[in-house]
Amino acid sequence: MNTWNDTNLSFFILTGLTDSGEVQLALSLLFLLIYLISELGNLGMILIIWLDHQLHTPMYFFLSQLSFLDLCYSNVITPKTLVNLLTSSKSISYLGCFTQLYVFILLSATECFLLSSMAYDRYIAICNPLHYPVIMSPRLCRVLLTGSYMVGFLDSFVSNLCMSRLHFCNSNIIHHFFCDTSPIVILSCNDTYFIEMMIMFLAGSTVLISLIIICVSYVCILFTIMKISSTSGKQKAFSTCASHLLGVTIFYATVIFTYLKPKKSYSLGKDQVASVFYTIVIPMLNPLIYSLRNKEVKNAFIRVMQKRGGFRQIK
Repeated sequence: MNTWNDTNLSFFILTGLTDSGEVQLALSLLFLLIYLISELGNLGMILIIWLDHQLHTPMYFFLSQLSFLDLCYSNVITPKTLVNLLTSSKSISYLGCFTQLYVFILLSATECFLLSSMAYDRYIAICNPLHYPVIMSPRLCRVLLTGSYMVGFLDSFVSNLCMSRLHFCNSNIIHHFFCDTSPIVILSCNDTYFIEMMIMFLAGSTVLISLIIICVSYVCILFTIMKISSTSGKQKAFSTCASHLLGVTIFYATVIFTYLKPKKSYSLGKDQVASVFYTIVIPMLNPLIYSLRNKEVKNAFIRVMQKRGGFRQIK
């Protein structure tokens, strides 16, 4: 950080995804469309869950929180990316860059444990249905949510503390469309081994612990479903988990591909594509996955619209 003070530089340059003006225009239109769908989808999901009392259950409590996280994701990354694509100014202040990085890591780590909380909720609902209302009490739901955010805050704080120790004496050009750990670490001119290992440890432990909870939950769910004699019972039990399992698969596959590898294996093209999917596309996909494949959400939407006089009759 002292190096920046010595050279009177207080900003980074984000090179973005491409230098072609035509491609930038096409990407800006595409990202704007995705951003609007993401905002409307996640806001709609939160409003439907809030307005329909039949969805005031632990499962939809966590789903509304997931929509809130995705809403925050979109507003942390996409607006600045759109500005960079549409204008000649690609700069971001030093403070703005590390603020974006801090919030991004916070949301990512929080989402990992929120998804594991959702898996635990499905485990209790299927494997121990008689005690579900008692075990998954509002108090436990709030504890799980608070714990998820505490892990996110701790992970983000330690990661940013490590990153703030880096010195940037060679270049201030970040070859990425947002402030992420690997592109920033590459710019450092001092030894980054300890910092890189610490960030890898934090990211790896967050992903691994949350993934173990999810895997154990679904293994138990699978064994319970196999014991159900009727085909319709198996389908009903599996349908309650299908949307969450799909969302988890997409999320963790992208995270593992992008982040759980050393700095030297960072690939500009491949990592940028994965990051676009992870930061811009997934926040749009989640409300679609959890609504289009969920009859309860569809029925709740119909009930809400009927109560507001939006539709007289919907079949």
